[in-house]
Amino acid sequence: MTNFRKTTLSISLFSFFLFLCKSSIAADTIKIGEFLRDGSNHKPLVSPRKTFELGFFSPGVSTLRYLGIWYGNIEDKAVVWVANRANPISDKSGVLTISNAGNLVLLNGQNITIWSSSNIESTNNNNRIGAIHDTGNFKLTEANTDRVIWESFNHPTDTFLPQMRVRVNPQTGDNHAFVSWKSETDPSPGNYTLGIDPSGAPEIVLWGRNKTRKWRSGQWNSAVFTGIPNMSLLTNYLYGFKLSSPPDETGSVYFTYVPSDPNVLLRFKVLYNGTEEELRWNETLKRWTKFQSEPDSECDKYNRCGKFGICDMKGANGICSCVKGYEQVSVGNWSRGCRRRTLLKCERNVSVGGGGGEDEFLTLKSVKLPDFETPEHSLADPEDCKRRCLRNCSCSAFTFVGGIGCMIWNQDLVDIQQFEAGGSSLHIRLADSEIREKKKSKIVVIVVVVVLAGVVLLGIFSLLLWRFKRKKDVSGKDTDTSVVVVDMSKSKDTTTAFSGSVDIMIEGKAVNTSELPVFSLSAIVKATNDFCRENELGRGGFGPVYKGVLEDGQEIAVKRLSGKSGQGVDEFKNEIILIAKLQHRNLVRLLGCCFEGEEKMLVYEYMPNKSLDFFIFDETKQALVDWKLRFAIIEGIARGLLYLHRDSRLRIIHRDLKVSNVLLDAEMNPKISDFGMARIFGGNQNEANTVRVVGTYGYMSPEYAMEGLFSVKSDVYSFGVLLLEIISGKRNTSLRSSEHGSLIGYAWYLYTQGRSEELVDPKIRATCNKREALRCIHVAMLCVQDSAAERPNMAAVLLMLESDTATLPVARQPTFTSNRRNSIDVNFALDSSQQYIVSSNEITSTVVLGR
Repeated sequence: MTNFRKTTLSISLFSFFLFLCKSSIAADTIKIGEFLRDGSNHKPLVSPRKTFELGFFSPGVSTLRYLGIWYGNIEDKAVVWVANRANPISDKSGVLTISNAGNLVLLNGQNITIWSSSNIESTNNNNRIGAIHDTGNFKLTEANTDRVIWESFNHPTDTFLPQMRVRVNPQTGDNHAFVSWKSETDPSPGNYTLGIDPSGAPEIVLWGRNKTRKWRSGQWNSAVFTGIPNMSLLTNYLYGFKLSSPPDETGSVYFTYVPSDPNVLLRFKVLYNGTEEELRWNETLKRWTKFQSEPDSECDKYNRCGKFGICDMKGANGICSCVKGYEQVSVGNWSRGCRRRTLLKCERNVSVGGGGGEDEFLTLKSVKLPDFETPEHSLADPEDCKRRCLRNCSCSAFTFVGGIGCMIWNQDLVDIQQFEAGGSSLHIRLADSEIREKKKSKIVVIVVVVVLAGVVLLGIFSLLLWRFKRKKDVSGKDTDTSVVVVDMSKSKDTTTAFSGSVDIMIEGKAVNTSELPVFSLSAIVKATNDFCRENELGRGGFGPVYKGVLEDGQEIAVKRLSGKSGQGVDEFKNEIILIAKLQHRNLVRLLGCCFEGEEKMLVYEYMPNKSLDFFIFDETKQALVDWKLRFAIIEGIARGLLYLHRDSRLRIIHRDLKVSNVLLDAEMNPKISDFGMARIFGGNQNEANTVRVVGTYGYMSPEYAMEGLFSVKSDVYSFGVLLLEIISGKRNTSLRSSEHGSLIGYAWYLYTQGRSEELVDPKIRATCNKREALRCIHVAMLCVQDSAAERPNMAAVLLMLESDTATLPVARQPTFTSNRRNSIDVNFALDSSQQYIVSSNEITSTVVLGR
């Protein structure tokens, strides 16, 4: 009997223990009947990969208790969300559970509700589950349908996390603001908020007390925030922010941020002191490091110099000045701003009786565009935008920004900031007399400069002539200066990696060695082990490429120009001039060059994963590049092209975009390479003609191959071909002998039959995102249309790729490539004065054809 009682007691205690375990916590979830309790035995909910935890905490030295979310697997467990921030619990009696109504509720020791998720009821209340995810999002869902009832991402506190969606709705004015803590140890709502101003082109705004603006990011142009000048150089920005399109049924669009590397921990936070910071976890230092902060300078402060004032941190007479044609309202008091010196013509007509010529515009370059009080913007072209401004007497300025369109200011211009680089151009409306005065001064300056330049050029010509005669006398033969002239006299040390300050002239164009370091030959020889065969990475028409390791351990790739190269010299010079000026995450980075004797070499960052064709055209490696990675590569290439076409200091047409010219870094991020055939366009130039057609069979657009006409749409065509190759794992030319004539022809056939999913590489077809793949194929068909005018530009391509709900235009049949194998000799025949050059990476012949 005693043993029976002991056994019964043991079973009872064991059952009670199991009940306590079950009712107190269940790993990353909580269900009805389960409790997350504060106190000595408190164990938080932990996300599946232990990235985040949800539980009870006390901030700093405070003894008050809050329910919150913090980082779980790092040393500095920063809090990113607080439930009861305005209603703390005074002791450790707090309990989180799911009520009978199906809501998350936080109770104190007196069973009083301190905080509740929402008041949504349904017939499936018993099936609701609360779970903490590795994104930091705490969701309440219906277990049987996975329908999200409530989520913490829709109710943020002071922190914006990757993958969080921020609603933007111009109709409702909803800005989904983040609210700072009151102090470092008090999570209650503070004085500062951060959110999206939905009026006009959306922008990020930091508000202070009484909703006064403290800082703004500048308008979003579908790629960057125009008021952050170095945004195109900050890859964490450029490859993170996206704005959904088109609006959903409520008229809302959403800003999201997705980092290029999902393993990087980062967060955006509005601080209690009124600043916004981006913080990244530094695994080496075991702490959060500040990557960016706003406002960062005195000029970042909102409207620092008042209306019609410009704030410039490098201003000659202080940071504030008036827009040209304006004068300060109150000397010494910039809060009152500036006023126009001379009335506009329409104002003179009303108040004075007329006189004077038409108003004109003064262009301010590299500025943060003024804030919008009463926004007016449209998709009108620049000239129509200018005319609209002139027709409206209240218009004070206009601009035309890619990705936004025409923007007109019908009010005072506030919060203008001058940048060293980046920013936008703003056209300020002034009376004609203000412009004429400026033009007179400019003419005087130009005359003086021309005279001085003539004197200087005459001196330089005399010096060069003397040096040429001296060199010819010494060597007994002419020096070929049409290729490369290098003055090595300033550099005696060739044992170090850099050969010092070297003057490089390429056909009269100076290469800025401050932007492009020059390596010594001995350093390159040592790095590549004397160009040994084992270090050879590949070989093109220009010559071989070698892997090398510098003395500091940096890995490099060395492109060595072959003396026998029939391609190469012109392309080599072109690449130096172009790529040294380009800085973008999806463009391969040129580290330097080397010129000694007959040796001409370019030094690049080393790409450990070689080129894209190494993976997608190899049956044994295709499965390694799954759909998610392929789509990320597609987006990266598109962003790189968009930078070349629109956002770089130079407007570049690549002209030889293909899979083998897309390199992959250690994280499989794509980088466009080989700019030997690229061309620079003028700011207003849309199309050009060339007597030297260059490129690769299968990638060239019809108008380029047949007429020598090229534009940004030529690259768009190549991108479309590349897109189809990445999706299918097949070369465009691999189907030349088939009934379809090319991969493009085959893709069109499947597209018209409604069977486009059959184009997807069989190695990844079962696991790919079908909707994304079909959208990519549709975009590719738009890119390879015969008419350049019907192809989208890269800005539109990127938006179509990233939009889940956009209605895409109907594509037209690409007839050019489908018959290509039967018409090469006809279609590619040019005038006898023209040349047709094929990239040596694919075909090694050079052909000159007469019509």
